[in-house]
Amino acid sequence: MVILRLPEEIDKIRASNHIVAEILSILRERIAPGITTADLDRLSEELARKKGAKPAFKGYKGYPYSLCISVNSEVVHGMPSGRVLIPGDIVSLDFGVNYKGYYGDAAITVPVGQISGEAMRLIETTEKGLYHGIKEARTGNRLGDISAAIQRSAETAGFSVVRDFVGHGIGKNLHEEPQIPNFGVKGRGIELKNGMVLAIEPMVNEGTYKVRVLDNGWTVVTQDGKLSAHFEHSVAITENGPDILSVVH
Repeated sequence: MVILRLPEEIDKIRASNHIVAEILSILRERIAPGITTADLDRLSEELARKKGAKPAFKGYKGYPYSLCISVNSEVVHGMPSGRVLIPGDIVSLDFGVNYKGYYGDAAITVPVGQISGEAMRLIETTEKGLYHGIKEARTGNRLGDISAAIQRSAETAGFSVVRDFVGHGIGKNLHEEPQIPNFGVKGRGIELKNGMVLAIEPMVNEGTYKVRVLDNGWTVVTQDGKLSAHFEHSVAITENGPDILSVVH
């Protein structure tokens, strides 16, 4: 069942997402050669707790960390460790919080030092794809309009979209209905309505769209070992069009 949120609920989800956006912005600044992924995880939790928020991922289905941090060929759900970031890496930071009973969730992919032109093109294409999808998040459109816009954007650039993991509704739970694939057919799927809040999150691969899960049971990697990028915003559908909640005001 897809829940339609009242304007005051959307404001509460916005407050949570605002915290997420602020923390991701700080983490982005901290990313540099020599930092470990565990350093970034510790910092994310510390910042969330200072703001009176609870890291959303820690303990979720047994996940032991606050931040999902995926490097290079890792797609999503990369686990923080003593891994040291080096120049040329690309790093996806996926973070969420629960603040006063409502969830926020967003993700960015960041270069470490100087990266290759193709890696930068992948990052830029994935972020553009997110905004192409958000543009379609309007009352009266169909869910497939979001999915098709993201897929077209990635494939036109010569990349592929992950099919095994998708976006989702968000609100009082971290994952709510509907599921939001990053591939699909325009005009298909449920009708979009005012009050829906969607976490739209393209995961775009340099090579094949096929992925596999590592033995730790969490980390998803590209099957061919090529790079992957990931961006996410939580977005409310309103009578005035899409309202991106996970931005720093």
